[in-house]
Amino acid sequence: MAKAMEPNSKSRKELVLIKYAVFSRLLVLFLTISWRSFLQPYDTSAALNPPCLHHEEVTEESPPLNAVSKTLENGVVWDSVYFVRISQCGYEYEQTYAFLPLLPFFISLLSRTVFAPLVPLIGLRGVMVLSGYVVSNLAFVFAAIYLFRVSVIVLKDAEASFRASVMFCFNPASIFYSSVYSESLYALFSIGGLYHLLSGASNVAVLWFALSGCARSNGILNAGYICFQTMHRAYEALYLKRRVCLCVQVLVTGLLRCICICLPFVAFQAYGYYNICHGHKLEELRPWCKAKVPLLYNFIQSHYWGVGFLRYFRFKQLPNFLLASPILSLAVCSIVSYMKTRHELFISLGFQATEKEKRSSARLYSLKDALEPDVITSSNDNRDIRQRKPRRKDVTVINAAAKSNSPETTGYFSADVFPFVVHLGLMTATAFFIMHVQVATRFLSASPSLYWFASHLIASPRHRKWGYLIWSYCAAYILLGTLLFSNFYPFT
Repeated sequence: MAKAMEPNSKSRKELVLIKYAVFSRLLVLFLTISWRSFLQPYDTSAALNPPCLHHEEVTEESPPLNAVSKTLENGVVWDSVYFVRISQCGYEYEQTYAFLPLLPFFISLLSRTVFAPLVPLIGLRGVMVLSGYVVSNLAFVFAAIYLFRVSVIVLKDAEASFRASVMFCFNPASIFYSSVYSESLYALFSIGGLYHLLSGASNVAVLWFALSGCARSNGILNAGYICFQTMHRAYEALYLKRRVCLCVQVLVTGLLRCICICLPFVAFQAYGYYNICHGHKLEELRPWCKAKVPLLYNFIQSHYWGVGFLRYFRFKQLPNFLLASPILSLAVCSIVSYMKTRHELFISLGFQATEKEKRSSARLYSLKDALEPDVITSSNDNRDIRQRKPRRKDVTVINAAAKSNSPETTGYFSADVFPFVVHLGLMTATAFFIMHVQVATRFLSASPSLYWFASHLIASPRHRKWGYLIWSYCAAYILLGTLLFSNFYPFT
């Protein structure tokens, strides 16, 4: 009876989670509008909307700004200016290629279909801003649902998964998930891809990961999950099952999947190269066009925004380091805590996981449902009998299974969390040493392991005070973010 009720319990939690997600978006939007009405924006130039450079046709005059259109256009700040402009005019000049096309595509699609009847009322730009808000907020709600589903698979604890998902709903970068920014789409396709990967639908996961790379450049790092899965499956095929052909098949399949994930981002770079470099004389070419590997994205980040290794380590940037310190501290603590608890697992890149952990419902370590139907065999299969290990190995498996029942192998400290911790570590190092460090708050905000660790702290009686501190941090950054960001003041 308990098992029969479990799916219903998860469904109820999902419904409650949807309410939290919707409420959090309404709260952020309410705070944003309130702060805008009380304070004068630092920069009002975002309201300027000159004609598109490459459009020669005469466009219809926009209707006069009314209260709705004015409220919408006041929300176009910081990078939102680029996303809306790209949606309306395409990629006009070099630095716009730093913004990937998935969000502009959805904005353009909605503004020319679903919301097209509103153009005579609030103008094309107002409709595009409205479309951007709808895409971001709707994508966020679905991202929260997928995070809960991923958490249930990995943590195997519905309560901990629910806590982590609710914390995501009120994460410190909430303002970006409710603005015309690409964070929501990235979170949706990144976390959704993880759900499909852990559920055994690897090809569907590849599609979702590829779409996450169309939203943000760090989406290509999701190929790391495929690499991790491929590494362990190849090891099992070669060393445990002694099947060389299967090992080669696993490696080739993994390589092709990684290529598919990276392909959209590479194709976009090729698109930029064709538009900017193709057909020009050598002396007219931009410096990056002449490079052996002409990477437009890297050039833009370095040339226009000063992104580079240790380039942000200046005394004048100390306030930005302080602004990013809470999220970086939480990330480092979660990584160090996992390393200390599962030291051998961490050092061995997951190969010290117990047999029980490798046969988890998350398809990360085992060949189960991988490539061939005969990988999963029945108990009377002669192949399994021939490959049975000596009795000494059976004793080891029994000991490993007993060990897997210890507290350190459950919840946040399970072996399934390991690749997420590695991914978070790579993202944290990138944010601290290479990027504008204040961006770390939103850059790391889609990492599931952050919320799993926070959920672990909240549930632990010894660390409950840290749970209160984390919630206070989230609340403070929601208030601070809606105040500063909405009025065009620097935030992250």
